[in-house]
Amino acid sequence: MKKSILNFLFILISFSAFSQIEKYPVFPTCDSLDISHLSNCFNNEVKKIVVSDFKLPESIKKDNFTNTINVVFVVTSTGNFKVVYVNSPYKELKVEVERVFETFPKISPATYNNHPIEMQFVFPIAIPIGNNTPTTIVKKIVEKQPEINSFELQEAAEVVVSKNTLFPEHNSDLNIPFTHEVYSNFDYYLNQSNNAHTAVKPFIYSEVNKYVDLDTQKNKFVKPKETWFGKKLLNEHMAFVKGNGYWFTVDPMVDLQVGKDSEGINTFNNTRAININGGIGKNLSFSTSFYESQGRFATYFNEYAISIKPDGGNPAVIPGRGIAKAFKSDAYDYPVAEAYLSYTPSKYFNFQFGNGKNFIGDGYRSLFLSDVASPYPFFKINTNFWKIKYTNLFMTMQDVRPELTEDGAYKQKYIATHYLSWNATKKLNIGLFETVIWDDVNNRGFDVNYINPLIFYTAVEFSTGSRAGNSLLGLSLKYKLKNISLYSQLVIDEFRISEITNKEGWWANKNGIQIGAKYHNAFNIENLYLQAEYNSVRPYTYSHDELNYNFGHNNQPLAHLWGSNFNEFIGIARYSKDRYFANAKLVYGKKGFDFNSLTDTFSYGGNVYRDNDDRASDYGNTIGQGNTAKIFIADLQVGYLVNPATNLKVFGGLSYRNFNPDVPTITFDKTNSTWISFGLKTDVFNWYFDF
Repeated sequence: MKKSILNFLFILISFSAFSQIEKYPVFPTCDSLDISHLSNCFNNEVKKIVVSDFKLPESIKKDNFTNTINVVFVVTSTGNFKVVYVNSPYKELKVEVERVFETFPKISPATYNNHPIEMQFVFPIAIPIGNNTPTTIVKKIVEKQPEINSFELQEAAEVVVSKNTLFPEHNSDLNIPFTHEVYSNFDYYLNQSNNAHTAVKPFIYSEVNKYVDLDTQKNKFVKPKETWFGKKLLNEHMAFVKGNGYWFTVDPMVDLQVGKDSEGINTFNNTRAININGGIGKNLSFSTSFYESQGRFATYFNEYAISIKPDGGNPAVIPGRGIAKAFKSDAYDYPVAEAYLSYTPSKYFNFQFGNGKNFIGDGYRSLFLSDVASPYPFFKINTNFWKIKYTNLFMTMQDVRPELTEDGAYKQKYIATHYLSWNATKKLNIGLFETVIWDDVNNRGFDVNYINPLIFYTAVEFSTGSRAGNSLLGLSLKYKLKNISLYSQLVIDEFRISEITNKEGWWANKNGIQIGAKYHNAFNIENLYLQAEYNSVRPYTYSHDELNYNFGHNNQPLAHLWGSNFNEFIGIARYSKDRYFANAKLVYGKKGFDFNSLTDTFSYGGNVYRDNDDRASDYGNTIGQGNTAKIFIADLQVGYLVNPATNLKVFGGLSYRNFNPDVPTITFDKTNSTWISFGLKTDVFNWYFDF
């Protein structure tokens, strides 16, 4: 073991040293310069030729197109220029770029240890073309390198550090960590395609790489560093190992936050984690992460975590993370483990098996399946062909309430989901959603009736008995304009046509609707993203009169964070410049809670875990009924991207929350709070504090 570690360290140091004798391609005008000045001279010569020869197509002028296109080009080992990729929605721009590069002269190629090599570059070209004076051409690390000598080869017999790319995951079938901030950027590029599917998340790297040059996206953030520590801290994975038919990366992760809320609580979060990603052969990828965390949050967050505590003596469930044990006198310790295998036998299929989260929808919220609950075991099949992406998702959940806990074991339940995404036209996408929930009553276990990936779940549920499960149906629409996309969801838990038409508020007309819009590069401001969204869910949606058939997990909803019986408006703005970013969000809504008093024990339909039979009335049910609370939340976060390989960020945040119920209770008191926090975090999942 010690020898392997020493070998690994030796190779890292060796390659760090070798990088100092790499030489840029040389134009004739740069031939007399020292090696340290060749990169600047090369950049200047390339930009000079492009700026002088580039002719902006008339169609681009008419559209008033102002943006940056990323051109990936190589200087071959024989000194010729070749365009590899142009990241632009306009075919005319690609043709013009290729024409300009064909005029480049043949030059002296790059060398590595005095051997000619192919060297690849990324050139962000600003349109209009006159804006390119400050542009930096970034060198990419390339695959072709000369052989190392026999001594180095012997020392590296078992472990070889790759020089192909800083980001090997980009060509794998691993999931891209799902955060709304990162995915809002992907949306723009995927929307330029006629046949991309954006609802099922997380995305797979290899799928997104068809539409976005992910290496280019990250390389523009890479800062030249000479020291090993500087490269690892600011640009690269901590460890990257590649051998014959395998590779893996190892990264430490953190989420270190300190802050204070307006009620005098000193908040903190102390997460230390490790993430290992890798691939074996061409078709199998794997990922595993382990988080060890302690935290104390704002008062309202702590109170909610306590209110959904599990049976068995543990004091809380941290929303989105998991069951927590006590830490000191007023904080929580909550470990989390996530892992999965991803197997892609052909271009049509991807299979995943693991423990984690999934999300279905194009909005900030989802009424189908969201990532607001704790991780859970799942098996997923993604099928892509023609204009269709078909997703099968099989999940195991648990109910941690005392009434469903037996001999210290939490009650298990199972969920099977279908989602069919169809690109009906170049601009219109239609999605069909179906899910069914059942448990292991009578030793039923995982019902084989629901394993069939093509079967209609509602029919199966009916054929196995009216009390055999709980099914939900959904419809989603997305329409793409130039820089704007419109999206919507309709979820139906239960309904009766005759009761819909009489408009008397029958309790079992359980449904929800979402309508939203996204605006990329808003008002022609590059990297300005705006989003508006409306969500409305009727009382009793996602609940059931069989306690274990609700759409929830670990005392948390599986769809919208607020459960049901609410209206909500959301506005989001994001802006980034180089490594700097700013995010703002406003949430306003109305939600109906239960009174939970000795004189009023009814369910008013806001808690998906309450029994439907506890309802106050069969008719006259309206959204916001019960103990109505008005909720207003404002968030602002600014920060700096420290490392693009791991999405490590330093940030500061300010959150304001006003929660005003008609009747304050112990669980839902009237509050008006402000929460300030600062920290350093590896941003690989969504934290939701907006409830």
